Amino acid sequence: MKAEIRTTNDGSPTLFVPELDEHYHSTFGALTESEHVFIEAGLKPALQKFDEIHLLEIGFGTGLNALLTLINTKGKTVNYTAIEAFPLDDKIIEKLNYTDDPSTKKLFHKMHKCSWNEKHELRPGFFLTKVKSKIEELDLNRQQFNLVYFDAFGPDVQPELWTDEIFQKTSSSMLSGGILTTYSAKGEIRRKLKRAGFEVERIPGPPGKRHMTRARRV
Repeated sequence: MKAEIRTTNDGSPTLFVPELDEHYHSTFGALTESEHVFIEAGLKPALQKFDEIHLLEIGFGTGLNALLTLINTKGKTVNYTAIEAFPLDDKIIEKLNYTDDPSTKKLFHKMHKCSWNEKHELRPGFFLTKVKSKIEELDLNRQQFNLVYFDAFGPDVQPELWTDEIFQKTSSSMLSGGILTTYSAKGEIRRKLKRAGFEVERIPGPPGKRHMTRARRV
């Protein structure tokens, strides 16, 4: 899929896919959205509950969520598994800029240069495994993760990723008490999460979106 770089309202970049008529992030602010939905609502509560973070991201995309997680977990042990069926072209990655800090920028590019389907240590205690696959075709270990970033394209664009089967597979891969966050607040999605064994809450969303969803694995 071809992607075009667009600047969002907070000055950070996102990608627009003409084929899908869809952006990778909120046009109100890519960085703001990721920090709100995944870091504030997901990572920080998980850090208060668990000594180590075992994280699954569904939709690696630009790597922004992984970068923010890396920044916010210094001194912590993090095992980060990211699933992506359609990796971005290196030429696009080179043009993305989420930080002016040289060391952080270096980590961002190091993250994207990591080979697929292998475990890499980006910094002491932070391990990244990028899995090139569709989640529909992937077997996940049971009771492995205590945090999930569900960051696929929206249900209207990729409905095959927002099914009861996918949420059940995700649920089975999580530990009791694990947290799942997603920007979607649709009632249908919340009901599917409940059927998959989650306690679900609708909480305030990032700029431009009234609500988002946070769920806890029972």
